[in-house]
Amino acid sequence: MTLPDRLQDDGRALIAARPAAQRGILRCAGATHPGLIRDHNEDRLHADPERGILIVVDGIGGQAAGETAAETAIAFVRSRLERQTGRVEERVREAIAVANNEILRLARQNPAWAGMGCVLTLAVIEDGMVTVGHVGDSRLYRLGAGGIVKVTRDHSPVGAREDEGELSEREAMRHPRRNEVYRSVGAEEHTPLDEDFVEIHRFPFDPEGAILVCSDGLTDLVSSDEIERIVREHAADEARAVEGLIEAAIRAGGKDNVTVALAAGERFARAFGAAEKRRRGGTAAEAPRRSRGFMRPMHPGPVFALGALAGVALFAAFALIDRGPASNSSPLVPSLQTSRAARVLAVGAGLEYATIGDAMAAARPGDTVSVAPGTYREQVRLVQGTTLMSRAPRQAVLAPRGESAAPVAALVAEGLTAGRIVGFRIAGGEGAPLDIGVRVLDGSIAIEDVEVSGARVAGVSLEGSSHSSLAASFIHDNPGAGIVVASPASPRIVHNFVLDNGRGPRQRRAGIELEGGAAPWLSGNVIAGNAAEGVRGASPELRRTLAETNLFEAFGRANALGATGRPGRGSRR
Repeated sequence: MTLPDRLQDDGRALIAARPAAQRGILRCAGATHPGLIRDHNEDRLHADPERGILIVVDGIGGQAAGETAAETAIAFVRSRLERQTGRVEERVREAIAVANNEILRLARQNPAWAGMGCVLTLAVIEDGMVTVGHVGDSRLYRLGAGGIVKVTRDHSPVGAREDEGELSEREAMRHPRRNEVYRSVGAEEHTPLDEDFVEIHRFPFDPEGAILVCSDGLTDLVSSDEIERIVREHAADEARAVEGLIEAAIRAGGKDNVTVALAAGERFARAFGAAEKRRRGGTAAEAPRRSRGFMRPMHPGPVFALGALAGVALFAAFALIDRGPASNSSPLVPSLQTSRAARVLAVGAGLEYATIGDAMAAARPGDTVSVAPGTYREQVRLVQGTTLMSRAPRQAVLAPRGESAAPVAALVAEGLTAGRIVGFRIAGGEGAPLDIGVRVLDGSIAIEDVEVSGARVAGVSLEGSSHSSLAASFIHDNPGAGIVVASPASPRIVHNFVLDNGRGPRQRRAGIELEGGAAPWLSGNVIAGNAAEGVRGASPELRRTLAETNLFEAFGRANALGATGRPGRGSRR
């Protein structure tokens, strides 16, 4: 089964695409933090060094609405950028326009989301060029021999005055109307050709330079001079540079969510290190060692972090998870404290590892296991702190043989506090008996852009104390339930297609089944065509909001028992 044609036509589907060829060495790191004032994070970050994509999104409209807008933007922008057809500028314009119109559509259908939107800045590094797409007051900077240069213009009254020289940077940072914007994603209908909507820039990617993309949670509190100084001090350690920038925003008050992504050329560290050496009169290697003295913030929260890596995407913990404040003793970016360089372990015919299991046995926290297209007849167990990714989305297929009598789960994550699964297709059927596609037990991982079909018990099962996320995935045609969540698991399940599940030979199952009072965050999902309810076992409180935040009738079919088990009721038209 494939996604419906009409979704493919209007760009909503997460279609598999050929990954971009490697273009030199791209070192990348990124992190997001809720700050000290807010108890939730409306910023979203996506970094894909293999395709050369950086995206920073800042949601507008309050917790539920702002997060929904930001998650929608990430999903739809990624979908178009990863489908590498047309010129880069065309892809960027189309990606942002499609995301804009989808956010507007969702807001019109749900009064609680009225006025939601986001601002975003993205960069695509391809064929030695950087293409920037920008709407709002997030920013992109270039760093190099000439210092730091702000590339994007703030689409805000105060930002415009700063760009015209009417206000100094410090005056603009202190201005009471600093955060008002006159251009955002989701405010009104747009087409890709609207010249007054997406701001586009193109320039060569300097192998001795870097680009930095950030939300206004950084630039409202940390000056460009300070940003340059911190990056210079950590030129040889992109992850530590990102951490240092977030620490600076936290020390300055942390009044907003703060997100930073840094991509550097292969000679950036040497070039910037030499400049730092000349400035300080010391050795280039001393700067990173001295940087370890940075003070930790007193109230760190959860962090999404991407460690430095040459070539492909790596470690990304809690990609869509906002768990609230952590204890005061927890480090800001615990995953980045190791001095061991992150590795890419390549799996496939003629590559370093023949099986995914062999690569996982050798993997350590921070590593990425990158799997070439093909069918892999094995069960896989995720390792703490690792990223398991299909090199080409949906083209690495897990179809385990199931040679034992025990229940077969294609992909298992148990007892993990960090990890990521991206882009796999998991298929059961004749010759590949499958009980559960992805099983998470007592873990907190990110599951993104997976496709699961043919599972006899559940496409995805989230059990125990799981605080994982399942996003932008296609769970369909499983004889068992599409997704099972067993209390006390409390995952985030957002922007997934859960279609035509539960048609097993002995019983009719729901699209999503909640057991023991489980209360996940369910938002932006399309749940239709399932043999029983769309969602079974929801509490009365959750039931009241489900139809407002998810779609239960689509593509000409509804769930057999409606949204929550009452025939003919609960579907949203």
